[in-house]
Amino acid sequence: MVDDIPVRMFYAGHRWRITDTPTRLRESIWATPGEPSRGLYGWRFQAVDESGEVLMLDVYRGAEDWHVHHTYT
Repeated sequence: MVDDIPVRMFYAGHRWRITDTPTRLRESIWATPGEPSRGLYGWRFQAVDESGEVLMLDVYRGAEDWHVHHTYT
C-alpha cells in the first residue's frame, strides 16, 4: 500500500504489480460465506506478474489480513 492504495501484492506464488488505478469497493457489495459484510472494504484492480500474466482482482480486508475474493482473466 502507498497512501492507503494498493500498488503490489503476492498472490498464488507470484509477485503482482498493480497496473491501473484501483477502485475502492464499499462494504455493501461484499457477500462472503460465513462472514458478515459489516466492516469489510476492498479494492478492484488489474495486476501483472513477472511473466506478463494479467489478472483483474477483487480483494478485501479481513480481520487480520487481505484476501482475494475473486479473479478475472
